[in-house]
Amino acid sequence: MTKSVSKGSRFAVTTRRAIWDVQLSELPRLKRWLIRVVRIAYLVVRDLMGGELTLRSMSLVYTTLLSMIPLLAVSFSVLKGFGVHNQIEPMLLNMLTPLGEKSAEITTQIISFVENTKAGVLGTVGLAMLIFTAVSLVQKIERAFNHTWRVIQNRPLSNRFSNYLSIILIGPVLIFTAIGITATITNHSLVQELMAYPVLGGLIHAGGRMIPYLLVIVAFALVYIFVPNTKVKLKSAFIGALVAGLLWESIGWGFATFVASSGQYTAIYSALASLIVFMIWMQLSWLILLIGASIAFYHQYPEHCTLQRHTQLSCRLKEKLALMIMALIAKNFYEKQPPWTAEALAQHLQMPVDAIMPLLKCLVADELLAHADEFTPGFLPAQAPEDLKLKDVISAVRCIDESSYFNLDRLPQHERVDNVFKNLEQSMQDSLHEQTLKQLLPPDL
Repeated sequence: MTKSVSKGSRFAVTTRRAIWDVQLSELPRLKRWLIRVVRIAYLVVRDLMGGELTLRSMSLVYTTLLSMIPLLAVSFSVLKGFGVHNQIEPMLLNMLTPLGEKSAEITTQIISFVENTKAGVLGTVGLAMLIFTAVSLVQKIERAFNHTWRVIQNRPLSNRFSNYLSIILIGPVLIFTAIGITATITNHSLVQELMAYPVLGGLIHAGGRMIPYLLVIVAFALVYIFVPNTKVKLKSAFIGALVAGLLWESIGWGFATFVASSGQYTAIYSALASLIVFMIWMQLSWLILLIGASIAFYHQYPEHCTLQRHTQLSCRLKEKLALMIMALIAKNFYEKQPPWTAEALAQHLQMPVDAIMPLLKCLVADELLAHADEFTPGFLPAQAPEDLKLKDVISAVRCIDESSYFNLDRLPQHERVDNVFKNLEQSMQDSLHEQTLKQLLPPDL
């Protein structure tokens, strides 16, 4: 038993050293790529096993059930103006193909609900509630993606409503336009003539079979780019969408096989069988979408690829990071370079973004840093660097997470401890004295 345990522990230590304790920049390109893939796969599985992705997918299923009919009703009204509203039913039928024979039944029921939702019957209040319910679904989706991307700040209320309406109103038009263009190209006379040649015909036929995969991947990539309240790189979004799209199509095929071979559900649940199967597929779909978002996140921010679940910085690390952040921002300010953003600072300092953000918020709150402007993301010194005292930076960082409920004044008096603490504070102030941020910069600036 002892030997097996020691062998297992030795294997774990060896694996950790080979995958997690190596500097990727020092490795050959292929090995570096393989280790990154293993790290991301491990972290996504860990997030999945932790249950948080499952809980969020279940929450989205509940919101989807409430919002699906209003969302489709709004989209139906928009598409009707473009004369393509009749394509909703074939698209829904295609999306629900994994449900097997029940897909036609569920699609027909949903379309009948949508057609019965008429603005004239609903009235002004009913129409407002219809739009509000549809918008709430997109808001819930954004919160789920923001959590995946470690985004604390939500969109401003004014931007939120306009962005959500753009997704709801313009999104369906773009999707159906893409489908229409694809169908037109496929049916074009030139394409039909080329298909008469064996080799070209085989390639065109294979390409036609790949179109559903490509449309799903493109749709997922657009969701990853536009929904989170952060800048998502196109490459990272595409990699996450590629994995999620292939998973969605593959699991859909497996789910269809499962539904076809499990007729006992109808005997057990009777009329509820279709609803239960539909809810299971909805949860799987949301789970796959969230898994793809996690892959995109870990690809874009490799500094998060660690075994540590939560970023917990020590006090001295916070203090040094704050000084380095101030020095980098001041240097760019003097050199008239673009302002540092939180993401750029995190990558330069090789620290997670969610470790940098609390420091930046604290420095902004204490008027040591300022946001560049609403059009130019980034940070600038809030004071002239030659006037900004280093002791103020350290003092601001040392008070992070203190509030009116939890602070030094709430602690009971202890004369000797209080004296030690005062001496420590005074020593820090004396050592920094009147040093300014300008003194951290190169002499030629």
